Formats: sequence, structure tokens, C-alpha cells
Amino acid sequence: MSKTSTMKISRESAAKVENFRQSLYQEAHRLFSSFIPGKIVQLDALLREEALSVTDTSSLQAALDIPIPDPPSPEDEEMETDKNEDEEKKKKAPKCGFIKGNEKILELLDKVKPEIVSLRETMITVSCWIQHLIPKIEDGNDFGVAIQEKILERITAVKTKVDTFQTNINKYFSERGDAVAKASKDTHVMDYRSLVHEKDEAIYSEIRVIVLDIRGFYAELYDIICKNLEKVTNPKGEEKPSMY
Repeated sequence: MSKTSTMKISRESAAKVENFRQSLYQEAHRLFSSFIPGKIVQLDALLREEALSVTDTSSLQAALDIPIPDPPSPEDEEMETDKNEDEEKKKKAPKCGFIKGNEKILELLDKVKPEIVSLRETMITVSCWIQHLIPKIEDGNDFGVAIQEKILERITAVKTKVDTFQTNINKYFSERGDAVAKASKDTHVMDYRSLVHEKDEAIYSEIRVIVLDIRGFYAELYDIICKNLEKVTNPKGEEKPSMY
């Protein structure tokens, strides 16, 4: 005969958990009543700003403080034939000064990165809120629970997408740094300089797409919760006060 296991939880611990639950419900109310709508408006305004409405991406190019070597004179070319390999290895490229990043891009990233963090935290809070609204597993009348699970699945997919935003930003700095290093080493190769500018133009387009995605994710989350609020907060359709 199996024994029924019991877990003893003190009243103090239960009260602390309940306080957390109530604060979670209040935070969810704040998110959907003011925060998320405000974010949608804010991001929409950001997309309309001049900094994110550049049509001529060549204007984003940053000057590279990398000296361009003079072409060799005919005398230098004749002297090259008299040099041995050891002397050739001693040749050094012109020294470069401090090479700054693209300030226009850095300013945009300073605006966008906090939005990525904010969206990620919002998704975690909403996910936790819905998890606490899932009722005890019972037979029958689980349509509301199915809706909750579908929303959680979508939130998980969005969180995965948001994680790639920061990855792409890190990749930009890494690849641009490599391009700058090559341009400063092989100063006579103009393609490396062009590559640096291509990286800047590409990340600009990526930044705009990131902001579009963040705005879209907020709008989607707001829409799906508002349309299914009753099923999300009261999945069993029971006669009890809403937890939202």
C-alpha cells in the first residue's frame, strides 16, 4: 500500500510566496495597462527619428585614421631588387593613431541595447505570471490551459529571437575590429577599408530591424493577452475573482 507523501510548508513561507504572487499580478497589470502601450508608442517615435531614417547609408561611414602609403617611385622599385628577404621582413607599415569606433552607430546602440534588456525582462515577467495562473491539472475543461500554453510557447520563441539581437551586436564589434586591424596592417589594400564601412552600414540596417522587431513583439504580446484575457486569467471559467 503506497503512502501519500506530504510536504509541510510553514505559514510564514506560504505568506511570503503569496505576497510574491500578488506583486507579480500587480506587475502584470502595470505592464499591460501602461508600460507595454507606452513602449509601443516610444519605439514607433524612435523609428521616425532622423537617426533611424537614413536613406543614404554612405553618410554613416566613419573616417579611419589610417595613413595611406605613397606609391613607390621608380627608384624605390629598382632598389627593391637589391634587397634580400631579411631586409624585406624588417619593413614596417606606417603607424596608425587611435582608431575610434563609429560614433553614429555607437549612439544608436546606446539607445537600442536597453530596449533589448527591457523586452527580455518583460517576457520573463509575463511568462512567470501566466505560469502562476495555470490551474491544478485535472480532467476536462482544459481549453483555457491550452491557450495559456500556446502563449507561453510563443513567448519562448520570442525570447530565443531576442537573444540573437545581442549576439549580432557582439558579432559586429568582433568583425569590424578584425577589418580595422587588417586595414591598419595592410594599409595599401583599400578593400579592407571598404569592408569596415560595409560592416557599419550592415549593422545600421540590423539596428533598425531590431527596433521594428521589438515594437512588433510588444504589440503582439499586448494583442494576444487582451484578446484572451479571460481564458488566461480564468482558464477553467470558474466563478471567482480574476487574478489579473
